[in-house]
Amino acid sequence: MMGPSRKLHPIVTPVNSFLVDLPAPSNLSFMWNLGSLLGLCLLIQIVTGLLLAMHYSSHIDMAFSSIAHISREVSGGWMMRNIHANGASAFFLCLYLHMARGLYYGSFKMMETWNLGVTIFILSMATAFMGYLLPWGQMSFWGATVITNLFSALPYIGKPMVEWMWGGFGVNNATLTRFFTLHFILPFIISALAVIHLIFLHNTGSSNPLGVSANISKSPFHHHYTSKDVLGFIALGMGLTFMAFFYPNILTDPENFIPANPLVTPTHIKPEWYFLWAYAILRSIPNKLGGVLSMFAALAVFYILPTLNSYQQPCSYCMLKQFNMWILLMTALLLTWIGGSPVEPPYDTLGAVFTFIYFLTFLVMIHHNNLPVLPRIPYYKPSHMN
Repeated sequence: MMGPSRKLHPIVTPVNSFLVDLPAPSNLSFMWNLGSLLGLCLLIQIVTGLLLAMHYSSHIDMAFSSIAHISREVSGGWMMRNIHANGASAFFLCLYLHMARGLYYGSFKMMETWNLGVTIFILSMATAFMGYLLPWGQMSFWGATVITNLFSALPYIGKPMVEWMWGGFGVNNATLTRFFTLHFILPFIISALAVIHLIFLHNTGSSNPLGVSANISKSPFHHHYTSKDVLGFIALGMGLTFMAFFYPNILTDPENFIPANPLVTPTHIKPEWYFLWAYAILRSIPNKLGGVLSMFAALAVFYILPTLNSYQQPCSYCMLKQFNMWILLMTALLLTWIGGSPVEPPYDTLGAVFTFIYFLTFLVMIHHNNLPVLPRIPYYKPSHMN
């Protein structure tokens, strides 16, 4: 039962409806905490990014040394940089878990909310990729060179697009300035989209593990879920702090501690771990254009999920859906491992195989859409709860 209505100040009313009196299903698990954790990660990235931008120099002659200056001479700079770098990994870990929960429990049935979330996901990937160039180390320089050069495979618009991104005929000072500017602006755009994402979510209501919308008891968001969110904030903060203090470079490629040198190519070029699954799909097809299109298709395929009516039921009601979802999860993990491996046998063959399986899982979803929809199991409230 919701508490009695009370008169609030007009400024407080929207906050109250979003964070206090919002009716939320009473059967939500910890997997529904990931949205708030993503908000916390985004806030951490914006705050630490603003502090780092005060001391960073976006010039190819000073970028690498300015990072060293931040880490060694700025008071608390080493901590801000370590939190910012590892915060990106925490953000994408929560983001992938958030999407996996949405896929498993059929949360994508809310088309506007889901498609806006996918857009935030793609913009987050673009933001992180641009930030990868900023340290101006060997892996930063060559990773940006290889990935941006792939767009030249697009007919007609590819070459002009690459030259526009570069600001010339190669990755140079103009590229670094543009990437830094976009890396600074995009998080605020993502924040605005995240607010709209929440507005859509609160208008339609949250999904739940049962996948039913009727006859579900509701509880006010505060204190029932704010206490759980605070517990999640503490756990995330402790984990991120532990990494920043004790293992700050565990996810960083050693090549990136060498200043960028256009004349020396690293032995094995690879992006950050959260891009490796897409990188494995990109290089799994020998044809350059085919690889670029397959990578874009791997991201765009999430936009079609809200149109699959039968897949709007949670996987709890269908063994085929459960099996297909676990195959998709294992394929994504294996593609991440393959993306970080050298481009040589057997990794190139395995990449092609698991890329095929990745798209096959979505084809199974589309085929399953033509099957009759099973009736949902009604939710019965125990007599003692009436």
